[in-house]
Amino acid sequence: MARLWRYGLVLSRQRDVADDLVQATCLRALERAGQFVSGSRVDRWLLAILHSIWLNEVRARRVRLGQGVVDADQALWVDGEELAQNQVLAAQLLRRVAALPEAQRETVFLAYVEGLSYREVAEVLQVPMGTVMSRLAAARIKLAETAPAHFSLAKGERR
Repeated sequence: MARLWRYGLVLSRQRDVADDLVQATCLRALERAGQFVSGSRVDRWLLAILHSIWLNEVRARRVRLGQGVVDADQALWVDGEELAQNQVLAAQLLRRVAALPEAQRETVFLAYVEGLSYREVAEVLQVPMGTVMSRLAAARIKLAETAPAHFSLAKGERR
């Protein structure tokens, strides 16, 4: 459930919408339990259902989201200089990821946060694996372009 909720939050950027997406996903999974392929991974099936519900909502409402990003200053809990710096860098990275186009943002989340393979991401998003690789490459380039001078995305460390 936590993975579903996190993915719902990545897509919607709103906690209440993420809650609704998870609930709708569970309901649809129960309604279509007979469609589950025995031996396949339940988490991928549920993520694909959630993604499909989200796309249907977006298409139906024709709404693009843009709220829900937490300001780094509000999110910081300072327990020493190192922790504060790490939190600021993480918040900056999250803001840059949140600013990516939706297709890149969801692909980055599934691959790098949820740890799905490219093939699994392709199955969840119902796109070719080459599209996943292309979206990730474009996202990495865009993130590198917007990275502060003191942070290296390639190495994942501060300079």
